[in-house]
Amino acid sequence: MTDITNTDASLDQKLKEAYFTAGQGQLIWQRFKKNKSALAGAWVLIALILSGIFAPFLTPYDATIAGRDKDYMNGAPQIPIFWDDNGFSIRPFIYSFERSRSIKTNFRWVTEIKSELEDRRYVTFFAKGQEFKFLGIKFERHLFGVDRGMIHIFGTDSTGKDIYSRTMTAINTSMAVGTIGVVIAFFMALVIGGVSGYYGGKIDAVLQMITDTVKTIPSIPLFMALAAFVPDTWSAEERFFFISVVLGLIGWTTLARRIRTHLLSERNQEYVLAAELCGASPGHVIRRHLLPSFTSYIIVDLVISFPYMILAETALSFIGLGLKDPVNSLGVMLQNVTSADVLLNYQWYFIPVIFFIILVLAFVFVGDGLRDAADPYSDAK
Repeated sequence: MTDITNTDASLDQKLKEAYFTAGQGQLIWQRFKKNKSALAGAWVLIALILSGIFAPFLTPYDATIAGRDKDYMNGAPQIPIFWDDNGFSIRPFIYSFERSRSIKTNFRWVTEIKSELEDRRYVTFFAKGQEFKFLGIKFERHLFGVDRGMIHIFGTDSTGKDIYSRTMTAINTSMAVGTIGVVIAFFMALVIGGVSGYYGGKIDAVLQMITDTVKTIPSIPLFMALAAFVPDTWSAEERFFFISVVLGLIGWTTLARRIRTHLLSERNQEYVLAAELCGASPGHVIRRHLLPSFTSYIIVDLVISFPYMILAETALSFIGLGLKDPVNSLGVMLQNVTSADVLLNYQWYFIPVIFFIILVLAFVFVGDGLRDAADPYSDAK
C-alpha cells in the first residue's frame, strides 16, 4: 500500500514538473485538445485541405472544359449502389442512361434510367484516366472511375463539367487565394505594427493615420473600380494573383493594430531595456524579444483571418468582381446558384455551398479553440 502511495505521489510530482517546464506551444496544444469542437474542426479542416491538394488524384476528371461529359449536361448525381431488383453486387455500380425530351419538364433534358443487369457500370478504383501533373510528375491514375463511360457523383453543370471535380479543385483555389492574402497581410502587419508600436510618437501617429485610411476603404466600391481597371486580356493566373494581392493589401490593419498595442505595453519592460543597453538594434529587439512574446496570439489571428479571406474571395467572385471561369473557386461555383431555374430543377448545384459552409465553420471552430488555448487565463475558474 505504501509503495502504491509513493508511486502516485511520484507521478503527480512528475506531472507538475512537466506542466511548469512545458513550453508555450505544449501548453496551447494541451488546452486545445480539451476543446472537442475545435479538435473536430481541425480534423475536418485537415481533410478539406488535403482533398484540395490531392484533387487531381481524388477526382476522376479534369475540372475544366477539357473533362466535360457532352452526353450528360445538367445531369443529376449518380450515386453508386450495391443492389437492385436484379440482386446484390459486391462491387458498387451505377446505371447506364438515355437522354430524351419531355413536355412535362418544359422540354428540358431528362434521364431515363435503365435497370437491366447488362446496363450496370461498375465502379473501379485506381482507374486509368485523364493525365495530370502533380509536383511536376505526370500521373494517369485516379482514385475511382467506372468500367464504361463516366461517373458524376455530384452531377454535372450546364456544360457537362463534373461538379465533384470542380468542387475539390475550388477548395484548393480558394485556400490558395486565402493563403497568399494572409501571408501578405501578415508581413505588412508585422512591419507596420512593429515599427508603430516600438517607436511611438510621430512615427506611430503617421502609421496609424495610414492604417485608419486603409481600414475605412469600402471593399466593394474598391473592387468595382479594380474590376474596371483589369484588362480583359489578363489570363486566369494573372487575375488570380491580382485578387490575392489586393486582399492582402487591405487585410492587414486589424493584426497591425494588435501588434502595435502589444508592443506599446511591452517596450518599456526590463528585458527590452536590457537588450537595448547591450547594444541590440531596434530590429533585433522587435524580432527576437518583443514579437516572440506575442507569437501565440499572432498565430491565432492568422488562423482566424483565413475564413475572412475566403469569404472575401467568394463574395467578390459571386458578384462577378473576383475570379471568373475557367478558374474553379468556391465563389465562381456559387455564381451558378443564383437563378430560379437552378433552384427548381438542378438542386445539386448547391453541393459546393455545403463544402463552403463546412470550410468556413471549420476555420471558425479552430480559430476560437486556438484563441481560448492561447489565453493563459482560459482555465481560470
